[in-house]
Amino acid sequence: MTSIVVEKEILADLVNSKLNVLQEEIKGILLKWHHEDIQQFLTDAKTGKIEDAEDDAICLKNLVEKQEKYYLLRSQWS
Repeated sequence: MTSIVVEKEILADLVNSKLNVLQEEIKGILLKWHHEDIQQFLTDAKTGKIEDAEDDAICLKNLVEKQEKYYLLRSQWS
């Protein structure tokens, strides 16, 4: 594995950019299904209250997991 030296500010900008992209994707899914709350959307998709939302629910869950990883990574630099 190769290591490179990168300024902390550049990494922070990259992580923040990725977090912004993830947030926009999350918002897009919620808007598509007319929901504002992630957990409520996931619950409605799981119970079948929203038909045909299973794929978006899986995608949303994955996006949230990625988002949490990036927040954790960013917090480790503080």
